[in-house]
Amino acid sequence: MSDPECRVGPRGLRRGAALTLVFASVLAAGAATGALPHGEKPEPPVHARSVAATADRDAVAEAAAEAVADGKSGTEAAEEAVSRSGDRWGAVYDEREYQEFEQALDGTYTGVGLAARRSADGQVSVSRVQPGSPADRAGIRAGDLLRTIDGRRVDRLPVSDVVALLRGDATSAEVGSTVSLGVRRGTVSRTETLRRARLAVEAVTVRRIGGSGSAGAVLIEVGSFTKGSGTAVRDAVRQAPAGAGVLLDLRGNPGGLVTEAVTAASAFLDGGLVATYDVHGEQHALYAGAGGDTERPVVVLVDGGTMSAAELVTGALQDRGRAVTVGSRTFGKGSVQMPSELAGGSVAELTVGHYRTPAGRGVDGKGITPDLAVSSRAQERAETVLSGLGGGS
Repeated sequence: MSDPECRVGPRGLRRGAALTLVFASVLAAGAATGALPHGEKPEPPVHARSVAATADRDAVAEAAAEAVADGKSGTEAAEEAVSRSGDRWGAVYDEREYQEFEQALDGTYTGVGLAARRSADGQVSVSRVQPGSPADRAGIRAGDLLRTIDGRRVDRLPVSDVVALLRGDATSAEVGSTVSLGVRRGTVSRTETLRRARLAVEAVTVRRIGGSGSAGAVLIEVGSFTKGSGTAVRDAVRQAPAGAGVLLDLRGNPGGLVTEAVTAASAFLDGGLVATYDVHGEQHALYAGAGGDTERPVVVLVDGGTMSAAELVTGALQDRGRAVTVGSRTFGKGSVQMPSELAGGSVAELTVGHYRTPAGRGVDGKGITPDLAVSSRAQERAETVLSGLGGGS
């Protein structure tokens, strides 16, 4: 049996854009994925909502095979079958897209190295530029406005479509391909032509916060659970000064590899349940590794962009009484997908079950409600809570 995957992304994004959305360093707003690496089995949540809206794998495979036999696109035929099924998280990728997706989960992607978001006045702005990337070398900075991409106005487009344009289509999304960006900073507008490059995802960043002369606290920001991110979180916790609390920032984290999420949760637990899940009604469980830090104060920051594998970590630490959660309700993607290869080389990922937190709470369609709900100045509030727990400030 293929290994289940926990993948996030509104179905309307599942083609080119969904692949790019896997990394938070590429997109600041949108949906993405959470997946188990092939050859490893996860152990997460089931769900309170019905699992009826799932696509029949045989029907999808048959639709693709018939289309290929008739000289048509097996990918498009499979997509139509999944769409008719009502499988909310079902997705179909052509061969190249799926390869790109797996590379992304491995920690790399093809792009120009900038994250985009919708500004308060409705324009598309650059929220982050990856150091050393083509965008960085071209002098593009956070706060710049994106006006056009290859001559097309983007101010009225969804951010997901903007990201898809940055990434390129099936013929242009190659290393060395060019993309022309119309950028405005203040009153000055200019056009920059960038060459796409293979870039590494910066999934985890760590920095000290709080007052000097004391243990203070450590802020660990996890942008996505790509390969190696769980170990990076564990190492950051182990290297934190004695007495320092941890502020684990999972805001905007679209998910990633479930095994990496379990490793991250294990940094704060000494064994025990992280989550449960079902596959076609068969129950499974995911357990934390032994030896995690169970004494250090922890606060987890979440928002509506906290999805999938990031919700597993949040739910585990909340249910196990290991962390105080602060922010707004998480996205609510707790379904399990399994990939299967179709005629023509495309891959279908269809919903086969759902995840639950250690306390048995369903995540899909519900999300996780934080212990302290705040709509503004969330990090400031979280730091105050952490200080109150004895974790520095």
